[in-house]
Amino acid sequence: MSRLPIAVVGAGAIGRKHAAALAQSDKARLAAIVDPAPGAAALASAQGVAHVTSLADLPPETRGVILATPTGLHLPQALGCIARGLPVLVEKPVTATAAEAAELVAAAGAEGVPVLVGHHRRHNPRIAAAKQALAEGLLGRVIAAHVSVLLCKPDDYFLPDWRRQAGAGPILTNLIHEVDTLRHLLGEVAEVQALSSNAVRGHAVEDSAAALLRMESGALVTISVSDAAAAPWSWELTAGENPDYPVTGQSCLTLSGTRASMELPSLRIWRPDGPLSWFTPMATETLPVTQIDPLVAQIDHFTAVIRGQAVPLVTASDAAASLGVVEAIARAAQVERFQTEGMAS
Repeated sequence: MSRLPIAVVGAGAIGRKHAAALAQSDKARLAAIVDPAPGAAALASAQGVAHVTSLADLPPETRGVILATPTGLHLPQALGCIARGLPVLVEKPVTATAAEAAELVAAAGAEGVPVLVGHHRRHNPRIAAAKQALAEGLLGRVIAAHVSVLLCKPDDYFLPDWRRQAGAGPILTNLIHEVDTLRHLLGEVAEVQALSSNAVRGHAVEDSAAALLRMESGALVTISVSDAAAAPWSWELTAGENPDYPVTGQSCLTLSGTRASMELPSLRIWRPDGPLSWFTPMATETLPVTQIDPLVAQIDHFTAVIRGQAVPLVTASDAAASLGVVEAIARAAQVERFQTEGMAS
């Protein structure tokens, strides 16, 4: 079966990673780089594909599009693809707001064009193994979970002014992945509480936050997030997905149930070696898993969706729900911060 030609829109860091993943896929290939910015033509030349500056100029052979552009462009560009009947894989977050995501969901449904969203962690076999373990009842009923997103962004990251403004902090930038993973593993979120702080850098945007989620299942989730923490506990530093980040060998997500608990991404299981009691010694085992590049797996899944052989693992509707939760966390954190400031004055 021939490799499907896929165009990548956006020649930035994530667009280049998608181009590299397409080169590794045996089911799809890079058809074109779409980006008017300097450097895009050089990337296309290095990949041996066409370079165009607009979606309107896509090569006729194109069967699908990956949008790796700034979030504010996702909605109009995705709507343009849908109007042309082109299946589209949109990088996360799916759109700038949940309201825009709802517009995209409606358009995709009306035209019957598949829209996938780049929450690539769902394609990581470690997440798949964890979901299967939960489905099989290995942990019993999940009672609690804790997520750490503790990382340190260098000072030059904040040189662009927009990265120091509201909406550019770790709540909306980083937590979207964690929220999607939690929803994938544990179901929907029923309630949100949160606090945020900008005490480290003093920017208009937060540098740290804490959130508490109550899932519809009754499980409680605590989340710690900061982009100013010198710490080893984030998915990027633990999962080994991206060679740009040094692997720490730690865990960043724990799931605790009535029978056992699990660490991720290590897939280490902890369970009492005997009767269920805190007096019983704990035994451990690690679930087997084969490491693969989730970006390549995501592209292979995209081709299966285009061919009508699969349904999207992460739909626009699904991504809209995750974005809605993140927006709720951001609102809750702001309300609490303003109340505290008002009381202090």
